[in-house]
Amino acid sequence: MLNRLQAWRERGWTQIDASAYQQAWQRFGGSVATHPLVIDRLAGLAGIPVRYLGWQHNAELKAAIPTWGRSLALSKDVLKRHGKKGLFDLGNAELILPAAADAQVPLRHGGRYLSELNQGRIATLKPQAESLAMARPPEDLSKKFRYNQRRELRLLEEAGGVVRPITDFSSAEIARMYCDLFQRRWGFAATGAERMADVVELLRELLIGSVIFLNEAPIAIQLVYRVEAPEWISIEYINGGVDPETRDFSPGSVLSFLNTQSAWEEARVLGKPLRFSFGRADREYKDRWCNPVPVFQV
Repeated sequence: MLNRLQAWRERGWTQIDASAYQQAWQRFGGSVATHPLVIDRLAGLAGIPVRYLGWQHNAELKAAIPTWGRSLALSKDVLKRHGKKGLFDLGNAELILPAAADAQVPLRHGGRYLSELNQGRIATLKPQAESLAMARPPEDLSKKFRYNQRRELRLLEEAGGVVRPITDFSSAEIARMYCDLFQRRWGFAATGAERMADVVELLRELLIGSVIFLNEAPIAIQLVYRVEAPEWISIEYINGGVDPETRDFSPGSVLSFLNTQSAWEEARVLGKPLRFSFGRADREYKDRWCNPVPVFQV
């Protein structure tokens, strides 16, 4: 029975290796959560092998997917079934699968938060009730809003605040700052806290952004990962932590301003569209920074 179900799911697809998947991603593009390095390293951490599948047309690879059984790889449901719930945190990441723009391939493996960019590429998408929050370009933010962000940054710096690149710190330091500030902000432990240093180390080359300090202590940090596809840039803001005792300075808002502005500047230098996802559109603060965009599921 299991083999028959697998044969149905994989009908038209053939097994490929990790190298072929990487080549497809580099050719057709994808997102942080489908990037070959992210798939390989997080699946390795979980100890769950990835089965890569490709769709051929006229002896040419038109699409590729990473799978865990009946789901796309890195699925939260699969982690849970393996007793590894919360091993790592990718939030509700946007899934862009590597496929030719006109591929129209049938996807039968379960996945959620599949990007609108998959339309035309994947033929079996179903609308999902939730939306993703995608950062607005700077010119879509009001002049007053931008003025207030710059003012808050100036006040913070006048009080002794310092902005440092997150790359200045070791993976262990980043994990410690993040887990501490997350706990202080929300009152519970961050998802994946136990292995956070390992995850940050595994994905370190994709990590971008800054850390804000006041009186030599970290007061705001965000986990933000970036990958560059041929036709766009994909950035995933996983989550953040702030010291609630410094809320008068709005350090979380200042950090969002710094991280999004620098990402937009870089994307425009490269001449590529930016997809800076804040995850699911489920919190009021995201409304200030983002537009809701539709997502799909299989």
